[in-house]
Amino acid sequence: MDYAGRLTAHLPMATRLILVKSDGSVSIHSDDRAYKPLNWMSPPATLRETTTEDGTIEWTVSAAKTDDTLRILIDELVHDSSHDLGIDPGLQKDGVEKHLQELLAEHPTTLGTGMSLVRREFMTAIGPVDLLCKDADGSSVAVEVKRRGEIDGVEQLTRYLELMNRDPLLAPVRGIFAAQEIKPQARTLATDRGIECRVVDYDALRGIDDPSLRLF
Repeated sequence: MDYAGRLTAHLPMATRLILVKSDGSVSIHSDDRAYKPLNWMSPPATLRETTTEDGTIEWTVSAAKTDDTLRILIDELVHDSSHDLGIDPGLQKDGVEKHLQELLAEHPTTLGTGMSLVRREFMTAIGPVDLLCKDADGSSVAVEVKRRGEIDGVEQLTRYLELMNRDPLLAPVRGIFAAQEIKPQARTLATDRGIECRVVDYDALRGIDDPSLRLF
């Protein structure tokens, strides 16, 4: 596999899992790192199959909006199958986390002065980003919202950022990890990856931080 475009990458010949999705995305996986592909092409993209002079199957995946290409040589097909997964019902968040996301979408300036919402549940090839915003300078900001911020959430946002920064219409994209509570390990990892952490007050966002509004 050879990827050429905003960056270049090479994977030597080995047994791989290749996923081709209905949205045009293509991702290549190994037998570990279950949550993250080794490389991928974001949608929209087109896949063209040819054969080399020695008879090896060659896939060329081309991005629709950029000059990025993903060239895959297939020496042997171990298994080939196609499945219709039907309509995706989307990720079901617990009530507090879902409501927290809704409140931050209504009050994006909680995340920073001049912040404005572009879209909730902004879809990428590997899942939806909770909030896509613009900051005061007009730059894109991807926001991952959790009730409790842990390392898994930082890893999830890292994958979104890596993918979104390949899109010239969005890049550069920075990240904000927002949660009611952020674990120290998660904060350290986020800081190391240039991701901003925001601890948000759920009660304040709901407008019940005033004791006179509380029910007893």
